[in-house]
Amino acid sequence: MSQNINMQTPLKRARGLGSAKDGTAHFIWQRVTAIATALSGLWLLGMLLSLRSAEYAVVQSLVADPINASVLVAFLLGMFWHARLGLQVIIEDYVHTPLLAVLAQLAVLFICALAAIAGVLAVLRIALGS
Repeated sequence: MSQNINMQTPLKRARGLGSAKDGTAHFIWQRVTAIATALSGLWLLGMLLSLRSAEYAVVQSLVADPINASVLVAFLLGMFWHARLGLQVIIEDYVHTPLLAVLAQLAVLFICALAAIAGVLAVLRIALGS
């Protein structure tokens, strides 16, 4: 007769097992950044195909156009943000040591931020001609 009868409701058993408030926003941002990166990537691909044998002055004048520079910056920001979101999910799913998971998340954050900043600065440097 040592049968355990659990009188708790399923909701009471689930409380405290983790937050269910952040996953939807993460999912939506992953999709938004994927669409933005795909669309700006198509623009970039068309731009690169039109510059197959162009000289630096032609490329610089094309990147100096505010619309092209804006699309390039949007591509860089969307791509690195999307990469950070994807790597975050991979780390959460496959790294089980808490300290290592935190260090990996911080490394991904800083590497993606630095790469995005470097890319944006490179586009601005080319666009402004300095």
